[in-house]
Amino acid sequence: MKSSANICSILYISLIICTTQVFGESGSEKPNLILIVADDLGYADLGVHGSKQIPTPNIDRLATEGIIFSNGYVSSSVCSPSRAGLITGKHQASFGFNDNLSPAQAGFDPNYVGLPLTETTIADKLRSLGYVNGLIGKWHLGEKPHFHPLKRGFDEFWGFLGGAHDYFTAKPDGEGMEGPIDCTYKTPGPLNYITDNIGNECVSFIRRHKSDPFFLMASFNAPHSPMQATEEDLSLFTNIKDKLRRTYCAMVYRLDQNVGKIIKTVNEEGLESNTLVVFISDNGGPANSISNGSVNAPLRGQKTTVLEGGIRVPFIMKWPAKLTAGKKINEPVSSLDICPTFILAAGGSASEKDNYTGVNIIPFLTDQTDKIPHQTLEWRYTVGTAIREGDWKLIRLPDRLPLLYHLSDDIAEQNDVALQNLVRTKAMLKKLGTWEVHLPHSVFLEPADWRIRHLGFYDADYQLIQPE
Repeated sequence: MKSSANICSILYISLIICTTQVFGESGSEKPNLILIVADDLGYADLGVHGSKQIPTPNIDRLATEGIIFSNGYVSSSVCSPSRAGLITGKHQASFGFNDNLSPAQAGFDPNYVGLPLTETTIADKLRSLGYVNGLIGKWHLGEKPHFHPLKRGFDEFWGFLGGAHDYFTAKPDGEGMEGPIDCTYKTPGPLNYITDNIGNECVSFIRRHKSDPFFLMASFNAPHSPMQATEEDLSLFTNIKDKLRRTYCAMVYRLDQNVGKIIKTVNEEGLESNTLVVFISDNGGPANSISNGSVNAPLRGQKTTVLEGGIRVPFIMKWPAKLTAGKKINEPVSSLDICPTFILAAGGSASEKDNYTGVNIIPFLTDQTDKIPHQTLEWRYTVGTAIREGDWKLIRLPDRLPLLYHLSDDIAEQNDVALQNLVRTKAMLKKLGTWEVHLPHSVFLEPADWRIRHLGFYDADYQLIQPE
């Protein structure tokens, strides 16, 4: 009996050890997830996209060691709705988040000016899968207490709640762009240069949580206005005479240095192989009267427009354990794909009730399927709506006939061929309209006079070649 009891005890202990090892191995297989978001970055302003003025070796290396999407899109051409789609995996128009955040307009409840509480975020999902979630930098999804990042799935937050911040100054009693830094895990010190501060806090987060599966959203505000650069970085671009452009180049250079800092830390901590990293801009670079000095060449358009310059963005993904380095993907993908891709990579699932617009793109990238991620993509922002179907893109504006472009032949959207392709134009217009009439009302609006300015951007002149 004693011998039998000992054997049973040994078998029981062995079973516990095996079970622990299996679950331990399973847990260790969860990839770390890093989402690096630039703010108002011009399509042309990375070395990997052909920039001749701005050295971006770290972002370029990320592309070389990963996958670059030449037809990578965001779901809106301005910051806040783009981020709402990014963080939920659902087209933000499907839950009424059409406009950029602004003071509540007449007839609208200010308590709804933010990401609706009905929506589940990527951080909510990943927390349920055992992830530690950190947001460092810009939030811009609501400033009321009920919209705070810690109430939307994040465990740690260092940054600011609005859409922009001064790069050098954060006052404890300040307002607007000189407002205080909100930090939930320590007393924040003074700013050095906010791009560096964000990079440093990202490094700290990685080192503190290197033993956990973690999700880090490195949400830079560079190169969004105010246009402020360090004297050290400005000195690198004295050959550029235009002050705005020179400042912008210095800001992008500093952004790249801090992307490098994040990736270097991942490598130093031995996490590189099983860390999935995405780099993206939240929308295209602004130009004309709201210019930050960016260039979107060879794309026409800018931030706020549904022209390619407003919605096609730098988009890079790296995951050495799963993805072959050096690929260039020409099929359209969307920022909406990041949420379901991260969740399924983390061992989660997606069902119909999640109602994702985005899709998990890993099977496509690893040749498990040849089905392209999106047959169609849609956009809607103030005066402009658009739909892309294959290489065809239709734009509808309030003061003219629909515009139709064949992007593989006309990436700069110079030649409207709607009248030469009336059957296609009518079919795409109907599909766009059908999508739009099924959308709910907006939960908040921008000031009405913004639409006048936005419409003017469709007729503006844009730089379509790289600056020397």
